Amino acid sequence: MKLTDLLERTAEQTPVGPPPLDTLYAGAARRRHRRTAGLVAATVVAVGAVIAGSTLLTSRAPVTSPAPVAPAMRLVGFGHAAIAVPAEWPTNESRCGTPMQDTVLIDDPSAALYCMAFRPAGVESVGLYYGSPRADFRADERFQIGGVRAERQQTTCSTSNYPKRNTTTCDGTVSIPSLKVWFRAESSTSAAEVDHLLQRIQIMPGEAGVLSPLRDVGPPTGPLVSSYAPLLTTAGLKVQYNRVKSPSYPAGTVLGVSPAVGTMLPVGSTVTVTIAR
Repeated sequence: MKLTDLLERTAEQTPVGPPPLDTLYAGAARRRHRRTAGLVAATVVAVGAVIAGSTLLTSRAPVTSPAPVAPAMRLVGFGHAAIAVPAEWPTNESRCGTPMQDTVLIDDPSAALYCMAFRPAGVESVGLYYGSPRADFRADERFQIGGVRAERQQTTCSTSNYPKRNTTTCDGTVSIPSLKVWFRAESSTSAAEVDHLLQRIQIMPGEAGVLSPLRDVGPPTGPLVSSYAPLLTTAGLKVQYNRVKSPSYPAGTVLGVSPAVGTMLPVGSTVTVTIAR
């Protein structure tokens, strides 16, 4: 029998009914459900990735500039009164008594010279003095520093009359009468800088600053140990003498002090005073 005759006979014997539409529809629905679910899942993943990326971007710490580092400070003073100044400030950087840069003034040797020295702009200085304030001092305000009475002359400013250096300089003074110490701050920056400097004055009961021997000058021999040593002992410091031969000065003349004048030391520390013998 031919193959074509066999196929025709098999087709005639196979029952034919309506197509299974319900089954086809169910299969199509399942396929659509799977595609929809896949799309939703893909969308969720994509949205999650975007959100996660946004979170990473927005949760970063804000970039800020580093805080300025406060300058290191040191105390300089006489007896139990001291003032804090930047540690980098030198001592007596002046010409004819006029500071040429930020400095501390203690027994400034250039102050005895006379010359036309002009203070540059932006220069701050603090002077330490023992005894009574200068004659033009006026107590505009009375207050306390560490429980000790102090007097303040208000800050005033003046402008140089020299056209080449038309600089405004401000100054103010604080006196502590019971300790016989006074501080003078000057600034060619602003009056506010003078006030800021004078706010750093402190009373140090447990420390004492090496006082200056130049308070009592007995012409023509210079400072004498007989009047200087009691100042140190009253401040709570011990005195040790270093006697040296000096053909230029009579016996008892103070030739040097160590540690340097103005240095703050714990009460009971020893100060070496070099004197002529």
